[in-house]
Amino acid sequence: MNPRRKKRLLAVTAIVFGVGAVIGLVLYALQENINLFYTPSELIEGKGPNKELPYIGQKLRIGGMVVPGSVVRDETSLEVSFKLIDTGPLVTIRYQGILPDLFREGQGIVAQGLLVEANVIEAFEVLAKHDEEYMPAEVAEAVKGIKHEKPKYNLGSDY
Repeated sequence: MNPRRKKRLLAVTAIVFGVGAVIGLVLYALQENINLFYTPSELIEGKGPNKELPYIGQKLRIGGMVVPGSVVRDETSLEVSFKLIDTGPLVTIRYQGILPDLFREGQGIVAQGLLVEANVIEAFEVLAKHDEEYMPAEVAEAVKGIKHEKPKYNLGSDY
């Protein structure tokens, strides 16, 4: 092999190796930013054909309906906890902050946070749907056919 071909082969090999290394490093860096979407049933029972469960400390998104009567607010702080349901088990969401204006019991929401126990998520973001017809496609597919009653508020005779 003449020296010119050796230089070309070395240059092509170096470029291929460099591009592979860059792609590998980018994928490794993005690994922490990938948020998998779960429903409460998938979180407890496992996702996919292999029924893979998320690990404690995993960053994830979860969507479902807020269970009526499950919202508990701390009197001294902005901490709120509530339960989510789809077709099966309940999952507890704990959130520190101000909830969206559209948040209410019986409402479909998506929460993003860390799994701290098998059925408890420490959320850092809670999103509520915009109107009665809108629901993220993933949530709509998971909760298809479920009917939740809207909470009945007793406002008393003064109103």
